[in-house]
Amino acid sequence: MTITLQLSEPMPYFTEAEQIKILIGEYASKRILWLDTEVADYQTRKPRISLIQVLDDPEDLTGDRVSVFDVLNQPDLVAYFIDRIMVNPAIEKVFHNAKYDLKFLGKTQAQNVTCTLEIAKKIPYYLLPLPNIQLKTIAASLGNLPPSYNEQASDWGKRPLRTEQLHYAQIDPVYLAQVHRHLLQILPKLNRDPANENLTALTNRYLEIAQEYKLLETEINHLQDRIKQAMQAQNVSENEYLKLTSYQRNTKKVDFDTLAEVARSQEMKLSFPISLTQQLQKQLGNLIKQLPLEEEQTTIWRLTVKDDDDEIDF
Repeated sequence: MTITLQLSEPMPYFTEAEQIKILIGEYASKRILWLDTEVADYQTRKPRISLIQVLDDPEDLTGDRVSVFDVLNQPDLVAYFIDRIMVNPAIEKVFHNAKYDLKFLGKTQAQNVTCTLEIAKKIPYYLLPLPNIQLKTIAASLGNLPPSYNEQASDWGKRPLRTEQLHYAQIDPVYLAQVHRHLLQILPKLNRDPANENLTALTNRYLEIAQEYKLLETEINHLQDRIKQAMQAQNVSENEYLKLTSYQRNTKKVDFDTLAEVARSQEMKLSFPISLTQQLQKQLGNLIKQLPLEEEQTTIWRLTVKDDDDEIDF
């Protein structure tokens, strides 16, 4: 999928409370909306919602169907939006990183919210091969980002807003809608019914990449060890691409008899279960029959590749 934006003029930017309420009322009849917010003072303890951007048409690549509502220091307007849109279960609300936007738009009251960030987290890397799953990154994989996309961290508490800021606010829901559609096209590859899978095709693909994967895994591990050793030997903590860090792992151990004695002397209750390893079971011998054991059985499935009479693990 490749998308190209042609931003509309004039800017769909609204500041009058009554006009914003009329538009909110119109959006209240929609089935799905793609939403974003811009926040002033977001790095402080008292962030303020500045803009609410709304798109109701995923086919729009111009931003013509986007409404940018200026709600800075207008809590009544925000409350009206929450009441008519956010708590309405009939409207699906799509955000990227919804958890952040919901801090300003209804919190736990909001219903029927979809988060494209959470969708992207469920997709394995080979289906979404990107360095990260930020909206900007996924959107950039679908088309060229306009220069105004860098306005995300600008000052959203200052008025008047610059044209570049408004262009950014305008295009964000457009990209959100395209990213949402793109992710939904990928999801069916994950949510297939195992009973209807093409087992022959799956097996052939597995065999095609299994040996290559094993070779790459061993090479990566070997390269990591060599790089770490080389950086330590050459007293290099980082280069253009890699950074070497270390931490101390402290493990505390005590003889079990000593622990039991201390617990008895302090009248401590050690009434939590412990897993009996194979070594402990062997040491206990027949005494294990005297213990009130709780057993859990887990079935572990192992996939192997047959090679004549032998089985090769991958």
